[in-house]
Amino acid sequence: MAREISTVGVVGLGTMGAGIAEVLARSGLDVVAVELDAAGVARGLGHLRHSTARAVAGGKLTDAGQTALLGRIRCGTSLSELSEVDLVIEAIPESLAAKAEVFARLDEITGADVVFASNTSSLSITEIGVHTARPGKVVGMHFFNPAPVLELVEVVRTVVTEPEVVEEVVAFARRLGKAPVVMGDRAGFIANALLFGYLNHAVRMYEQRYATREDLDAAMRYGCGYPMGPLALLDLIGLDTAQEILDTMYHQSRNRLHAPAPLLKQMITAGRLGRKSGRGFYAYESPDSPVVVGRESTVDSAGKTGARTVRTVGVVGTGTMATGIAEVFAKRGFDVVLRARSQEKAAAAVAKVRTSLDRSVTKGRLSEEDASVAYERIRPVAAFSGLADADLVVEAVAEELSVKREVFAALDAVLRPGAVLATTTSSLPVIACAAATSRPEDVLGLHFFNPAPAMKLVEVVSTIATAPEVTATANAVCAALGKHPVQCGDRAGFIVNALLFPYLNDAVKMLEAHYASADDIDTAMKVGCRLPMGPFELLDVVGLDVALAIQRTLFGEYREEGFAPAPLLEHLVTAGRLGRKAGKGFRDY
Repeated sequence: MAREISTVGVVGLGTMGAGIAEVLARSGLDVVAVELDAAGVARGLGHLRHSTARAVAGGKLTDAGQTALLGRIRCGTSLSELSEVDLVIEAIPESLAAKAEVFARLDEITGADVVFASNTSSLSITEIGVHTARPGKVVGMHFFNPAPVLELVEVVRTVVTEPEVVEEVVAFARRLGKAPVVMGDRAGFIANALLFGYLNHAVRMYEQRYATREDLDAAMRYGCGYPMGPLALLDLIGLDTAQEILDTMYHQSRNRLHAPAPLLKQMITAGRLGRKSGRGFYAYESPDSPVVVGRESTVDSAGKTGARTVRTVGVVGTGTMATGIAEVFAKRGFDVVLRARSQEKAAAAVAKVRTSLDRSVTKGRLSEEDASVAYERIRPVAAFSGLADADLVVEAVAEELSVKREVFAALDAVLRPGAVLATTTSSLPVIACAAATSRPEDVLGLHFFNPAPAMKLVEVVSTIATAPEVTATANAVCAALGKHPVQCGDRAGFIVNALLFPYLNDAVKMLEAHYASADDIDTAMKVGCRLPMGPFELLDVVGLDVALAIQRTLFGEYREEGFAPAPLLEHLVTAGRLGRKAGKGFRDY
């Protein structure tokens, strides 16, 4: 590094400031922390003692280590105490006027080459920096909460930040054991800009009564492997904080998808701020408690009243989804009839199920006897008439509406009255399949996730024509399969794809604007938001052509300008860069 950093100033000793001071002191740096008054200092020291005591109790710090760490932090109530520091990190509340005043004062007090960093999560670094005589030495250094635990640091450069200052701050963040990512200066930076658009969309879905809070949250946990559902996460963040971040983003982007959902304002006015107030989207045992009390009407209370008996299940198709669904039903004791265009193709599909069952035996997940019994339950057929005795038929053919409608018309001709017809489409309108039959009340969507034997989620999609007992039957079947059903209406993307793909599309637009690199965006979402994969990793796995088709469907249905597919995504698909399956997508494989 060009300059040696041994003493760091921290302005503000709230939760974030105290956490940052702890991170610095843990790395052997001397810290000078400044608060408004003695009460603020006392509160900050309380945060530090509590956090380090928890580290001692968890075996991550010794008693001697705690004493040494706290000894490296000197606190005061005047900014003049920062005159000799090598770097200043500001962590006061999110007010541009207050931050501007602090930076103007620091400019007079510190040496001319001292770098100023703001921990703001949403305000413009450029607007803060102009209040100093050194805007080239002003950056954003956004730590994530809790700072001692979370590794991500967003390093924000403005159009005038000196390149060597960015390099120094990135190296410094690495020295603290953090994972720094670099981006330009715009509202929300990387993580919040991508995260809060998704959270806001989930609030709108809930506001429209499209799905219950439990089903929205379960869909993203089980369907995408997210650590928390969007509404539970908003309760943890605080609805007032979320509203402020969205508001700031909207004023900069003018993107309607960033305009806070009206429900947020209503809940804030009613004092429902999330966990901290004991009530948000969920009710909690007490303020700051993670324990939820009470449930909305979901599959548990929707119950299985009126559910029809299902013993024999038909599966139409020979692809990965069809064979996976057949395996799931057979393992749970259902008789399965697997239909393909020819007896040979049907037999080959059943053989694929056998291979998958044998793999489960090898891995110790299934006994040889259970695998054999499951295999014996599957019968291959070529004619639709072979499905005549089925109580439920799941269609899993290609994602082409004309093909699916042909299948539903053929099923309608052979199935007995009262049989349930389901499609496992992920993006097409279920009602269009139902309209190809004379019994639309018996048709619904059962969207299994891939791989069906492993993924717990099933989206149960009821159309405007679906009979209540048909939905109840689907829920009872999901329970028998050990799956987690979530209820939703028949509109593009259902729950998971409608929330996931606009977020992925936003990430592509961010890359397209040269705002941050694909690696930094992926790191920000994995490290900062604890997502299992970054957006570009995920897009390459899903397939860019698949992602583009889904995004076009969403745009066609909602007509939201922000849902229009990113031009870069369209160009990559045109160039044949479809992701891992093509050997190249956003990355080369």
